[in-house]
Amino acid sequence: MSEAKKLSPNEGIKSRSNFLRGTILEGLADATTGGLAADDTQLTKFHGFYQQDDRDLRSERKKQKLEPLHSFMLRARVPGGVIQPKQWLAVDAIARELTMFQSIRITTRQTFQYHGILKRNIKHLIQSLGKELLDSIAACGDVNRNVLSNTNPLESELHGQVHEYAVKISEHLLPRTRAYQEIWLDEEKVASNEEEEGEPIYGPTYLPRKFKIALAIPPHNDVDLYANDLGFVAISENGKLVGFNVFVGGGMGSTHGDKATYPQIARGLGFISAEDAIAISEAVVATQRDFGDRENRKHARLKYTVDDMGVDAFRAKVEKLSGVEFQVERPFEFTMHSDRLGWAKGLKDKWNLTLFIENGRIWDRDDKRYMTGLREIAEVHEGEFRMTATQNLIIANVPEAKKEHIESLAREYGLFGQTLSGLRRNSMACVALPTCGLAMAEAERYLPDLVSKTDKVLGKYDLTDEPIVIRMTGCPNGCARPFLAEIAFVGKGPGKYNFYLGGDGKGARLNKLYMENVGEDVILEELDQLLLAYAKERESDERFGDFVIRQGVVKATVEGRDFHD
Repeated sequence: MSEAKKLSPNEGIKSRSNFLRGTILEGLADATTGGLAADDTQLTKFHGFYQQDDRDLRSERKKQKLEPLHSFMLRARVPGGVIQPKQWLAVDAIARELTMFQSIRITTRQTFQYHGILKRNIKHLIQSLGKELLDSIAACGDVNRNVLSNTNPLESELHGQVHEYAVKISEHLLPRTRAYQEIWLDEEKVASNEEEEGEPIYGPTYLPRKFKIALAIPPHNDVDLYANDLGFVAISENGKLVGFNVFVGGGMGSTHGDKATYPQIARGLGFISAEDAIAISEAVVATQRDFGDRENRKHARLKYTVDDMGVDAFRAKVEKLSGVEFQVERPFEFTMHSDRLGWAKGLKDKWNLTLFIENGRIWDRDDKRYMTGLREIAEVHEGEFRMTATQNLIIANVPEAKKEHIESLAREYGLFGQTLSGLRRNSMACVALPTCGLAMAEAERYLPDLVSKTDKVLGKYDLTDEPIVIRMTGCPNGCARPFLAEIAFVGKGPGKYNFYLGGDGKGARLNKLYMENVGEDVILEELDQLLLAYAKERESDERFGDFVIRQGVVKATVEGRDFHD
């Protein structure tokens, strides 16, 4: 008899959870602690939030024999990142009333999240969002998470068509359990057993790991499509959506020193008609549900399932489950994977203003009064806000008559008109310390300073306006998609980073480890030499990431299994 497989502990937690209920209600009622039971902290991710603590205070509190200063991070589900001004005003009010940090973060998944929520405020916060038709269902956890959609204000008619599919896919792949509604919205419990409730897509143990979907409209890859488990590239004719090229198996997470883990670029399955996108989405999810690794969570993302099965076998399984046969991939081209800042004219004489929000942090601190500024804009704006996957914000569909007023408010509060280098415009960082429990080093709090110091180097060589993509994360989980950047830093320890080079500026090539475990002095010294060579020896219109490949500084990498070579 073969030995029974030893499943990951998370599989048992999900199996015992009664469809994600666990003992969350009992934990919320326990006033003796600011935290929740360990198993429940895994289940609450499916409800959209993580338990955290302030790591800046952890040692001091331990000396005082106090438990960690527990609080929670909650992420909303906003498919395609579109939010109405009225909703933004509520999001702002909730941040000021119910979070310790009184701030909002635009995330790398085109939504917003709160940090510093005390346990006693979680339910009130979720109910407050619900009144504005916003929720956090499946924003985290081993399910499909917030679906990204290209914000592309220059082709807003096509964007509208693609955005509709992002919403449809998100709704279709939501968990069917009513646990969220019962626990947070006080809905009366109806189902009493598995037969009555069930999860027709996910099953009782959901997916082996998290699952991410993005839809992109060429030539802009601002959603980093290749970093997603499932990607749809919109193919249009005469401005109308006709279908999608489908890609599977992208993902950024890895583990330092473990060569069995690696970031990966999504691989193509072929072209489908637009109306088949829902069926293909469900079939890809079902294939991962049935064949994904439930023993080793480090090997549980779809990228490993595709690599283990092979693309052809994976395609065949999806075709069988969906009843859809893939056609030959249609031609397309991506030219960039960053946002285009400033004004852009859309349809019907409407305008879109993309604002740079450094690392997505929105608050009123020092000289930055972003919260107040966006609140005032929301009070007069008649269009919508669009959050981007690179942590910026678009004031979308501004009438010609309101354009001057919106711009004046944005300038007054420092949201527009800043002098930004090409490097800063293309920078991105994860939250990292002090709240993320996985962070090994700073990211959000440090990258702006490193960019300022690097800007001085760029200025020496007349490279200030070069749009070099730079990203930083506090750990190799890759939340800010560092392994696609031209320059990237991934936390290794306090003040120390692994230094990567070689992304292509389009999000279609992985970078490569250049130096390991280095601090700021070494980083700046190396960047000085690399940028000097770039200034002197680059070819016409050659990007920095392409230059370091051509010069042999690092090898070009488009296959994750070659990442460590």
